[in-house]
Amino acid sequence: VLAFERQIEPDPRIQDVEVVLPPPIDYDNWPQAGGYPSHAMQHVALGPNPRKIWKTSIGDGSTDRKWLITGPVVADGRVFAIDTDAVVVAIDAANGNKLWQHKIEREDESSAVSFGGGVAYDDGVVFASTGYGVIAALDARTGREIWREFLTVPLRGAPTVTDGQVYVHTYDNQLYALDAATGEILWDHVGIVEVAGILGNASPAVASGTVVAAYSSGELVALTVENGRATWSDTLTRRGAMTPLASLNDIDGHPVIDRGRVYAASHAGRMVAIDLRTGERLWERNIGSLQTPWVAGEFIYLLTVENELVCLGRANGRVRWVRQLQRYKDQEDRKGLLQWAGPVLAGDRLVVTSSHGYALSVSPYTGEILSGMKLSDKAFLAPVVADGVLYILTDDGELLALK
Repeated sequence: VLAFERQIEPDPRIQDVEVVLPPPIDYDNWPQAGGYPSHAMQHVALGPNPRKIWKTSIGDGSTDRKWLITGPVVADGRVFAIDTDAVVVAIDAANGNKLWQHKIEREDESSAVSFGGGVAYDDGVVFASTGYGVIAALDARTGREIWREFLTVPLRGAPTVTDGQVYVHTYDNQLYALDAATGEILWDHVGIVEVAGILGNASPAVASGTVVAAYSSGELVALTVENGRATWSDTLTRRGAMTPLASLNDIDGHPVIDRGRVYAASHAGRMVAIDLRTGERLWERNIGSLQTPWVAGEFIYLLTVENELVCLGRANGRVRWVRQLQRYKDQEDRKGLLQWAGPVLAGDRLVVTSSHGYALSVSPYTGEILSGMKLSDKAFLAPVVADGVLYILTDDGELLALK
């Protein structure tokens, strides 16, 4: 069980502040991990009481030796995903029918790794990274392979693509920038190597000419998109961890760039707000998380490693409310530690999914649990929302669409 110094409590100084959300945005697409390259999606439009419209398999799900670690993306009326055998699939968003599939072949048998990888969409092209160390560009209409590049080490999460460049992490904490048209390596950055880490999927965030990389060492680095020059770096570590697991510094949630600030949290128990231009820490909190902070207006929502759903003020990090979600499958005997994923703010509620196969809707104003639904299998990945449809990918590779 992960242990930190004290339970998170609401801050009395912010209890009288009304939680006000920005109006919902009707995004037609969710083209990359975290939505768009900045990962700041604010408030996504979703109708009330979504119901299943279809369900389909993306291919192979997780096993004892292979793991799904990234979710689907949605663009131009299609859903794209990659399974644990490095097969990329395109699915019709209207009815769940499979349109094409393409297996990303490994370069050689020695490059076979059973984790890592993901997909991103940009300008008619699907970019797929794999645990084999291969990144490939596919025609989104047909699945035809346009180019591939072998980076020799496993790729950790889904690529981020914007302004003609593709950014992808390796498992040993390198960031590569490639030309989106040709696959040519433009530059790379080498972070601190971490011997131990958590199997995660943080994708780089990009905005205002800066790419922010989050590494398994807890290192957060800002680099110029032109040449990869580091403009600042920070490390989200904490001293005095109470258990060996709590000492892991991994940043698994995507960093978020919102209105000139970077928000990120590490497993080790450090959440920060940093000035994008200068690297100055604006505030920090002793909160550990494996999930992506969700920024909406003047508030941030975050799931902690202790399965608390927290609402914080964006300006100062003060805690507005805390909701303790179920921690154990067997609460009475405290057995079977659960993992929650999300949240996603959609249609005036926060949606989270769990490793015991549930999806919950939670009030973003109070933390009250509004409703729940049983899923077909456990879900370790946050939902995505596009064109008024909520997509949930369960661990067995089943993709559920609700509207």
